[in-house]
Amino acid sequence: MATTKKTTTKKKSITDDQIISFYMDEVLKNNAETKNVYQFCQAHQLEESDFYLFYGSIEALKQGIWVKFFENVKTTIENEENYLGYSNQNKLLTLYFTLFEVLKLNRSYVYFTLKENKNGLKNLTQLKEFRNHFKAFIVEMIETQAFDENKKVNKITKPLFAEGAWIEFLFLLKFWLEDTSKGFEKTDIMIEKTVKATFDVLDTTPLESLLDLGKFVWKEKFN
Repeated sequence: MATTKKTTTKKKSITDDQIISFYMDEVLKNNAETKNVYQFCQAHQLEESDFYLFYGSIEALKQGIWVKFFENVKTTIENEENYLGYSNQNKLLTLYFTLFEVLKLNRSYVYFTLKENKNGLKNLTQLKEFRNHFKAFIVEMIETQAFDENKKVNKITKPLFAEGAWIEFLFLLKFWLEDTSKGFEKTDIMIEKTVKATFDVLDTTPLESLLDLGKFVWKEKFN
């Protein structure tokens, strides 16, 4: 009696990187953000269950893209020789320059999602998890610095310093989005001037009243 050999097709696994790539390409090609998981999966021949292995919604995916940006930044910085020996000022410079190099590689997507689609401040909701990673990195940066190098930063609470760095980054991000200079060289100059100004302020003697005000604002707004 002849038997029929049953063949099975092995399902090709999907990764979060592939989902991100599909989404970013789709947004730029259609000049519109995808709103529906079902339609997104149909367009790219994905099972919805595979999508949900990584992201619970399109909004979560959008936040995940920014987290992936920061993970790439962190990996690049950690692989940089002698980084741990840098001063806080040079560490912050390294963070900003590396961040904007990664964003530059994805500028079309970043520009569209943050500026071109006209949703204003609502666009910043996709930076929520990115912000958490950014601030955690700043706190870790301060804590791993040698004590003598860290005295001026220790004048401020670590959360307040991290929040200040985040606001500084948003300022630089806005500047970069509007920068039309060759190679975004004006942004590079702005990064250097901004970080230098930050640490110059931390070095000044009359800083105590400013710190008291900052602590008050932090307490009233975030506690």
